[in-house]
Amino acid sequence: MALQAQQPEGGIQHLTSLQQLVRDALFAPDHIFTSGVADKAGMCLLDFLSCAFESAHLLWSQQAAKVALPLENGSVIIGDSKLAAMDDAAFTNAVRGHGLVREDMHAGSIAHLGVVVWPTLLALAETGEFDGERLIRAAVIGYETGGRIGRVLMTPEVARLFRPTGLVGPLAAVMAGAILLGLDEDTTVSALALAANCSSGLNEWPHNGADEMYFHPGFVVRNALQCLRLAQAGVDASASILEGTAGLFAAFGRLKHSEPVRLFPDGDVEILHVFNKQVPACNFAQSPCQAALKALKQSGRAATEITAITVDTYDAALNYPGCAHTGPFARPLQAKMSIPFGVAAALSAGEIAESNYARLNDPDIARLIAAMTFSIDDRINAAFPARQGVRVTLTFTDGVQAVAGLDDIEFADSALITRRFLEAAGGALGTDTANDINQRISNLQQQESTGDIIRLCRTGAV
Repeated sequence: MALQAQQPEGGIQHLTSLQQLVRDALFAPDHIFTSGVADKAGMCLLDFLSCAFESAHLLWSQQAAKVALPLENGSVIIGDSKLAAMDDAAFTNAVRGHGLVREDMHAGSIAHLGVVVWPTLLALAETGEFDGERLIRAAVIGYETGGRIGRVLMTPEVARLFRPTGLVGPLAAVMAGAILLGLDEDTTVSALALAANCSSGLNEWPHNGADEMYFHPGFVVRNALQCLRLAQAGVDASASILEGTAGLFAAFGRLKHSEPVRLFPDGDVEILHVFNKQVPACNFAQSPCQAALKALKQSGRAATEITAITVDTYDAALNYPGCAHTGPFARPLQAKMSIPFGVAAALSAGEIAESNYARLNDPDIARLIAAMTFSIDDRINAAFPARQGVRVTLTFTDGVQAVAGLDDIEFADSALITRRFLEAAGGALGTDTANDINQRISNLQQQESTGDIIRLCRTGAV
């Protein structure tokens, strides 16, 4: 479904990086959007909704809804009966999608793209008649924009200080929204330039487990909707905002990069590099938790017999704020960010579950954390970020060891994503409505009105 636009004479010479990105988006060939790409987009949407429904009762989700301006004919808040002003509803939906720390992950940018792309698109879809093909196209290009810019922008040094989702999220969300709305080239460039001015999100929260992280996607989505409206109102923003003397790349020490930022280079599609989490915790804690549990199950021993744990990993996993924290743990978010806590809790519980992160002062977990050491494995380190491997060695009281390694994270598959959604949405909406939403997303390309998806997510609707 190519957009109705004409390639101007003279091609793409003398374009700024942002203008080039917009051209790449507007003229993205139809063959990019294969059935596999469309299916991946649908799974990401279903996963986002699953997280939003599951986290609706959590404190930060309730806080976001509490401050939303009620509006009789307003927009839907996922898992809630309340209707609100569009920006407030989109803000709340983004917070709820992020509330479990189980949202989808793009390792190359270290960013969560679904929690900014989907709330933006759903908010806009609720206000117009946008079909499934257009929604898929917009989402895929949004993920692509965030992923490509993030690969250039993010370094371990930047990521220690600034939240990747907050930095690249505004550009991803705005590009997705612009494609859905069918904005022209100049308007899209201005909207994206405004979005770059909204790039933010500080990484102080992992040091104390504070709550502001949950609200970062909400800030992104609210700003994205405003940027789109401002650009439509005629605001002319800086086309050189990426590579300019005081642009985004310069501001974060990435002025000189070896390759130009292009969308879909050689047909590669960033949404296919996004993974959906099994574990409701930080990206970097995923494979260590999985490998540790695998080693324990293979041993046939009890966690109480463990005397030492060695985790061989990669630099980025230990350098991201909060990931190497060994305690004390005052808040669940500290535990979700901590690799030592995640591994110890998985071993102690014999499973990886949301309930693990409520055991903040458990003496069994503390004992296992104290028994844990980390080292950097050169092979595993070299494979990052394409792969996030790990090797976990458990030593037991009799000196016997159990070892389990993973070349990469074990991702949630479509069956798990679907089951989680049906359980969460079914509990909130009823089985029939949950099944209806699932079927609409399963056949997203054939949907004439995607706004019905978000409208069905309201609880208590008459």
